[in-house]
Amino acid sequence: MNRRSLLLSAPGAALLLPSAATRAQAGWPSRPVRMVVPTGPGSSLDLIIRATSDRLAARLGQPIVVDNRPGAGGLLGTDAVAKATDGHTFGISFNGPLAFAPFLYQKMPYRLPDDLAPIVMTTSQPNVLAVNAKLPVNSVAELVKWLRAHVGKASFASIGNGSSSHLSMELLKVATGTFALHIPYNGSPPSALSVASGETQMIMTVAPALLPHVQAGRVRMLAVTSKTRYKALPELPTLAESGLPELRDFEAIAWNAIVGPASTPAAVVERLNREFNEALRDGPISERLMGQGMTPTGGSPQDLARLMSEEARRWGPVIRRTGLTLG
Repeated sequence: MNRRSLLLSAPGAALLLPSAATRAQAGWPSRPVRMVVPTGPGSSLDLIIRATSDRLAARLGQPIVVDNRPGAGGLLGTDAVAKATDGHTFGISFNGPLAFAPFLYQKMPYRLPDDLAPIVMTTSQPNVLAVNAKLPVNSVAELVKWLRAHVGKASFASIGNGSSSHLSMELLKVATGTFALHIPYNGSPPSALSVASGETQMIMTVAPALLPHVQAGRVRMLAVTSKTRYKALPELPTLAESGLPELRDFEAIAWNAIVGPASTPAAVVERLNREFNEALRDGPISERLMGQGMTPTGGSPQDLARLMSEEARRWGPVIRRTGLTLG
């Protein structure tokens, strides 16, 4: 009897022989891992991947190649992940492409949730409502009053069509009966710059992109979009604290997550989930992300799948109520 036959016939053989899933995990990755970022360099999503890539590369034994693919409100990069077939392409995405998009586009380049494998939620944070510093407003109530007095003369920037940055402002417009023209950009750095330069008057986006312009005196932050005050910016009130009854229940959180193609083996999903969770708990990485206004989250693939489903159910009716379509 050869050694394999002996092992197979021995008691507890199933414990001695590695499963197919274990063998697949042990052999992966066999080459560099590509991480697609659907926004430009310097964006919050880009920062998350670059903050975790060194630790991830050391743990996986392969380099992490960052592939920035901004465009179409994040759909371009997310679609590249959904259609990847090499077994080594994954990506970070956000609530726009992962939950809102089916309600915004008549024709999607990928199907949700069928074409993507949820891996792990990375961070969450509220958006910040901010205006050009020359705008004569210092509160949400004053901004709403200004918008009502300047119909057709205001515009707002967003990080892209269908993003939380975009839809949070659309929700504010619907709630307050105001209007401002939407100008989408590819990511948070150029959209924040447009407000700082006066090309647009206002924006809702995550804090990191705004802070340099705030410190330079070119942008003024008015409020955060969370239900409770943001620990990183405790002096900023929430929109619900604006004193406007139509905003008393306002809440809109931005969140980001790692996803892969639906064909990703379960063992690889589990491995990446474990490695990202450990990276997000790493002291220096966690501090770096929190220093950029992002709250490390983590969790299981099932947690992320549940979040994607819940956000779709929550925001679908909101999007329909706005009448917003993007193609």
